[in-house]
Amino acid sequence: MIKVTSLKKAIVYRLIIPIIIFIILETALSYFVTLHYVEKTYDRWLLDSAHSLVQEVKVIDNKVSVLLSDTALEIFKWDDIDTTFFKINAEMQGFIVGDLMLPAPTTTIINGYPVYSNVNFDGNLIRMVSLQVPGTLPDKVFIHVAETLNKRQDMIVDILLADLIPQIVLTLLISLLIYEAINHGLAPLHKLADDISKRSPSDLSPISESDVFTEVKSLTDTINDLLRKLSTAIASQQRFIANAAHQLRTPLAGLKLQAERAQKEENVLAMKPALSQIQNSADRVSHLITQLLALARSGPIEGCQQFEIINLYELAKNVCIEWIPRALEKDIELSFDAVEQTCFVKGDRVLLTELLTNLLDNAITYGDKQGNIQVRLTNQPNLCLSIEDDGPGILDSEKDKIFERFYRVPGSLGNGCGLGLAIVKEIADLHQLKLLLLNSISGGTRIDVEFDEIGKTLNDY
Repeated sequence: MIKVTSLKKAIVYRLIIPIIIFIILETALSYFVTLHYVEKTYDRWLLDSAHSLVQEVKVIDNKVSVLLSDTALEIFKWDDIDTTFFKINAEMQGFIVGDLMLPAPTTTIINGYPVYSNVNFDGNLIRMVSLQVPGTLPDKVFIHVAETLNKRQDMIVDILLADLIPQIVLTLLISLLIYEAINHGLAPLHKLADDISKRSPSDLSPISESDVFTEVKSLTDTINDLLRKLSTAIASQQRFIANAAHQLRTPLAGLKLQAERAQKEENVLAMKPALSQIQNSADRVSHLITQLLALARSGPIEGCQQFEIINLYELAKNVCIEWIPRALEKDIELSFDAVEQTCFVKGDRVLLTELLTNLLDNAITYGDKQGNIQVRLTNQPNLCLSIEDDGPGILDSEKDKIFERFYRVPGSLGNGCGLGLAIVKEIADLHQLKLLLLNSISGGTRIDVEFDEIGKTLNDY
């Protein structure tokens, strides 16, 4: 089953997905930037709180003491969102005041450099700053101030929402605009499909290109070119059928007339002239039908032959051998000459045989009795098949017409119907061969069939 992909969906996905990925990356970046600056801001406030306790550290009787009234302690620890903890201890004196169970940082505290850490205390994750009290004291005194993270988390959420909500709204608006723009952009394609679906099978006129975008115009140009070729091919076939019907009518009428004449005769001997005419008419009809079938096979609608590798030398030699008896009937000497015996080309064997057959048929039919027909296969510079006779030749004024279907030079001998050279032209065009119509040295006709390649050996393919 053929999978059909929607162009609209493909375009939407290719535009919207990168925007969504960009929003996700931007949100992640905003989160880390916000986290950094929120922590930096609240860490400064935490450090300020620790510095405020430094002023309360006193030395009384050579002993470190901290004088904090209940009111001052309440003011220091007041916070309607977070819980504040603190502890002051000395290296030798030990715990002085504050929350006894508040853990000390694992990092060594250096005088003048505060140390920040995240620790678990009483089942909560808290942020803590630790510093050494500067100045001349009898003992190293350390102050630890910590708080829970509620304000920090609320601030991060508020900033992210303030940044993310407008982006989400903007993304939705952009997506809507992109969807509408795609619908508008694809409208000409839908209109084109509508116009084509409403056409009758016989309507091969060009598609209108008004209000068509440049990208769609390339499609309409291609379709119009196809319609033009199809119209030409159908017109050619219609002319072919009309001409074929006209050409078949004459011999069939003669055949019917001679049959009626024969029926009127009572003596067998008296029937012989009519029977002879019937045989001639039948031969002519048979020859005409054969040529019509060959012409139809090489026509523009077929055009899908699978070419094969052919030894042109063998093909030409075999065709010449088949036509020797016909040539001998007119005392014509038919000769074949080739420089090489291995000249390979790509083509349709049946059609190339038909091409040479028609050229030989013409040469024998219109050539002089007791004359000569020469078939040559040369390779200088490109491969060329030549058929030359010593007949009356063709006038220059007729050379442009003889390749037309059903055209015969006025006053021509024989019972041809004007299809032989038309078939040759069709086959040559199908194989992209060049036809040259020349006068021979003896005054007859020479036709060269040039292949657009040098003669190749089998190993070249």
